Amino acid sequence: IDAVLLSHEDHVDNLDVLERTLLNGRHVITTMDGAKNLAPRPGVQVLAPWQSTTIKLNGKEFKITATPTQHLPGGESTGFVLESSSFGVNAEDGLPNVVYVSGDTVRIPELSTQLPKKFHTVVAIMNLGKAIAALPTGPVQITMDGLQAAQLTRDIGAEIMVPLHYESWQHFTQDEDGVREELEADAEVKSKVM
Repeated sequence: IDAVLLSHEDHVDNLDVLERTLLNGRHVITTMDGAKNLAPRPGVQVLAPWQSTTIKLNGKEFKITATPTQHLPGGESTGFVLESSSFGVNAEDGLPNVVYVSGDTVRIPELSTQLPKKFHTVVAIMNLGKAIAALPTGPVQITMDGLQAAQLTRDIGAEIMVPLHYESWQHFTQDEDGVREELEADAEVKSKVM
């Protein structure tokens, strides 16, 4: 493990006790709360939405840009865009070819409008499962379902979509079959799903 893109560190489905020990001596890109809670680790960097940093791994330079998310009210979470000169530039739009990693989020308009203006998404890796958090104010959806993921895939023009993070936890209300059913119901997206 050379680097860790950590959408948020306060849930064990993202970072458990054993995994925390793996962060020592590695590049970790995360939120402000995440960095504070992981201190003191010198390799931890904070990125706010649309901020970028560059790291060098195995002789290659990678630019990492944080993306906005909407997860738990009042909590910090982030997504990521990975960019490298080795990924090239899209011939049609002149935008850098990138990998987008959603982190835990529902679909938000800012992603749909800003990602395609700034980047050409070759691969979109999306956390799904339609996780529902039971809050005092009522249930809140905190990760995308298949329909939201299909819409975001279309909106950002992703060439390939990789669904993940939708099983093994009780708060997921949509399993792999449910996710795939909704993704594959969209004719444009169906052929893009891995």
